[in-house]
Amino acid sequence: METKSDAEDDFSLYVVASDLTVEAHAYGIGKHNDIQEEEENEEWHECESALSRHLVMDDDDDFSDLDQLQILELQGKDKAGRRILRIVGKFFPAPVIGGERLKKYICQKISTTVSEGPFCIVYIHTAVQREENSPGLSILRWIYEDLPTDYKQRLQLVYFLHPGLLSRLVLATVGRYFLSEGLYWKLNYISRLEFLWNDIKKGQIEIPEFVCEHDALLESRPLMDYGIETDPYHLHEMAGTGHTFSRPVTRWVP
Repeated sequence: METKSDAEDDFSLYVVASDLTVEAHAYGIGKHNDIQEEEENEEWHECESALSRHLVMDDDDDFSDLDQLQILELQGKDKAGRRILRIVGKFFPAPVIGGERLKKYICQKISTTVSEGPFCIVYIHTAVQREENSPGLSILRWIYEDLPTDYKQRLQLVYFLHPGLLSRLVLATVGRYFLSEGLYWKLNYISRLEFLWNDIKKGQIEIPEFVCEHDALLESRPLMDYGIETDPYHLHEMAGTGHTFSRPVTRWVP
């Protein structure tokens, strides 16, 4: 007959510190709860992942405001058969758009408009102001380097329209250090619209009116290309950022 003393001797108490990693199975504890806990953990992670994706979609993937600005649009094809992505630098509000959102927007536009085949970019630099419209060379390099390999390989050429003297000097000197070599050697400077038509047929790309006006001004004042002559009508800069109405502007803008 088992006595009260024997029953007390058979009783065991295990105390495990909560900050130690101890396998409970070694003590025969909690085996019957394994399957249930595993299923609960899997269901919890699935809910968390779905919620995270939903939040990212709401906060970062709505680019309707950028589409309305017509910053980046799919146009026709150049004479080599490459699809054209047109970028108008003057339409880009750099102070209010961060680099991360710009990168997502570019990736989204490429994936939805030129999902396959070679393409080129026509970047229109006309009337661009550094403080208002330029994201910076370091951000451009970061975006290009972070693009999927397939995108970088299919991007074959970048037509740089109306680069300006300062832009040429910066890109020729420090540009190769701030831009990826893959992107740097794809740049093709176009100083006049007539030279753009050598590679792209008229009607394949829409040119804003202010670009045509500036191009006509350059034809009549060719020294503006070299910074020797200023822009008397301020067509090469945005109103309110480069001159005032009280005195004429005395500097040129790239």
